[in-house]
Amino acid sequence: LDLENISIHSGFCTPFKSFATKAIHVGQEPEQWKSMAVVPPISLSTTFKQHGPGNHTGFEYSRSGNPTRNCLEKAVAALDDAKYCVAFASGMAAAVTITHLLKAGEGIIIMDDVNRGTNCYFQRIAVEFGLDVSLVDCSKLNLLKAALKANTKLVWIETPSNPTMKVVDIQACADLVHEHNKDTVVVFDNTFMTAYFQRPLALGADICMYSATKYMNGHSDVLMGLVSVNRDDLYERLKFLQNALGGVPSPFDCFLCNRGLKMLHLRMERHFKNALAAAKFLEANSRVERVIFPGLPSHPQHEVVKRQCTGCPGMISFYIKGKLEHATTFLKSLKLFLLAGSLGGNESLAGIPAIMTHVSVPEKERKELGITDTLIRLSVGLEDEADIIEDLQQALAAAVSIRHPTLLLSH
Repeated sequence: LDLENISIHSGFCTPFKSFATKAIHVGQEPEQWKSMAVVPPISLSTTFKQHGPGNHTGFEYSRSGNPTRNCLEKAVAALDDAKYCVAFASGMAAAVTITHLLKAGEGIIIMDDVNRGTNCYFQRIAVEFGLDVSLVDCSKLNLLKAALKANTKLVWIETPSNPTMKVVDIQACADLVHEHNKDTVVVFDNTFMTAYFQRPLALGADICMYSATKYMNGHSDVLMGLVSVNRDDLYERLKFLQNALGGVPSPFDCFLCNRGLKMLHLRMERHFKNALAAAKFLEANSRVERVIFPGLPSHPQHEVVKRQCTGCPGMISFYIKGKLEHATTFLKSLKLFLLAGSLGGNESLAGIPAIMTHVSVPEKERKELGITDTLIRLSVGLEDEADIIEDLQQALAAAVSIRHPTLLLSH
């Protein structure tokens, strides 16, 4: 029995010649990608043809560089008025990579009120690698100055902070830190404000970073981090670490985020308009204890906001009168706002940070920061303003229906 000549196609027509070879190679020639396409194509290739051993045209392996990722990085750098941008698989991937700029024994100061992921990483993981981590309310320059030490090599600040909306004077903070040590790297998390409303690099920051999962992409469908810098030395080191650590975003996510940026200005204007209307409504409502929105004159750092920002995002925090049950009833009664974590998408979101986004933060820290059971955080979306107000109004009415002396008197 001649096994070599037995074919599974026996009795069928002769197989088409070179089918597999053509399917793999024809139309895929690397040299052809010089189109005039208006929309940048998604380059999913993990490897790139070389003209000779070690002779390539800028792309070799997709972890090291990718055409679609390059498009996004160039666009974000331009929006930040920066020389460079480096993209990562998530905001936390960006944070981890930035932290690798340091060595064991060196110190980090982080804003006392930061997002859950950042807090968890620095306090539970970075310290295990020998980094000296201190939490400081950087909105108070005297506290920041007192916290600076000889080993302080990185200062990490969110402004506005999450979720209590503290605002830091970027210029004053950067000047203070650099006066202490010109080599200390000052990082500002610009996730809330975005490049449209605030440019930390122009105010003295060394690094501007984003969880692009939020406003920069803006559609709740991409997980990504972005880092913008002007310093050549920082860029070269971060680019090396991006490749060495491997926390890179997919080309498809880069394509989506790049698309999201094209409407960033329109989205942020609408977020600002809707949030300002919602904040004014809440501040005037007797069922609300206090509203924290940087765009309101009542915000403690409102003048700082006006000096360094062109507007405000859709983030509002407020204390509802009563207890956890009133906050919970309010959230369950919302119809337009979705009860969910994250922020910055087209849709309006709401939550209680103490038991949702910041539940991993130690209770003692939450209490000191004012992250109580009655603190509610809103990410005001792009819906019609009247519908947003109506939803807040009916949910507050539902919450006040729970018997509570303070609420009944004010009502």
